[in-house]
Amino acid sequence: MNKTELIERIATKADISRAAAGVALDATLASLSEALVAGDSVSLVGFGTFKVGERAARTGKNPATGAALEIPASKSARFTPGKALKDALNAKA
Repeated sequence: MNKTELIERIATKADISRAAAGVALDATLASLSEALVAGDSVSLVGFGTFKVGERAARTGKNPATGAALEIPASKSARFTPGKALKDALNAKA
């Protein structure tokens, strides 16, 4: 599912226009991004938790030459699914 399809589903389920659904989705994603950039976690009960994970600096290898190179430390967004989502994913059909 891409963003356009998600907007269409939101509009259908909430019985609102696609434009309103697009604005709501954009606002939600912007708020989520702002919270993560600020170092906060975002918990959506029943769905899951978004938080910032950190990767330590490490030494890697260039696959083409085999030369060692330093990979700097970085941050990334992590998602941990909630119990309701896990149960839904693992339900037997």
